[in-house]
Amino acid sequence: MNETEEQLAAILDIRQMMKRSSRFLSLSGLSGVFAGVYALAGALYAYVFITKHVYNVCRQDPGNCVMKSMGILGLDAFIVLSLSLFTSFILSYRKAKRTGHKIFDQVALKLLINLMIPLFAGGVFCLALLYHGHLWLVAPSMLIFYGLALVNGSKYTLDDIRYLGLIEIALGLICCFYVDYGIVFWAIGFGIMHIIYGLMMWFKYERN
Repeated sequence: MNETEEQLAAILDIRQMMKRSSRFLSLSGLSGVFAGVYALAGALYAYVFITKHVYNVCRQDPGNCVMKSMGILGLDAFIVLSLSLFTSFILSYRKAKRTGHKIFDQVALKLLINLMIPLFAGGVFCLALLYHGHLWLVAPSMLIFYGLALVNGSKYTLDDIRYLGLIEIALGLICCFYVDYGIVFWAIGFGIMHIIYGLMMWFKYERN
């Protein structure tokens, strides 16, 4: 190896070190797969619940039906989110331990902050939509704000997350014009896309 090749190798090593120090690389691709499976299960439950409960039972007792339905669907979404976060933490912790990275440091904190700003704003916005009775806009709003969160946080983790975020935003915008299919778009965005990208990340970064 001549002097020029040694210098190029040294530069590449420095770039890799800078990338590892400025990005959270312990995110597990399998956590995306599990999150997608949880989301599909939650969407299926929501579809069955709405079909059997809202369309049938609510006709007989419309008084408390809307609030009760929103409470059950909200609990469904909370369970999906909790399972996804718990699984993501466990798998990312195992990956960090295996690769010798820290699970929580300054980069992870920056990633969390940049994710939470759009997610918090989106959560408040969705609550406002529910408060004003615009239920049909909740699903596209969740997709859009979630996509914005991924794009905003992608500079502190894998670049692939940015493309997933852009797809989520596109699905949310399309869903705005097809609000009757909100659960379908929700299942595609949070379910199928998570599974696809999770598998892609696992094959690309973790398989070996």
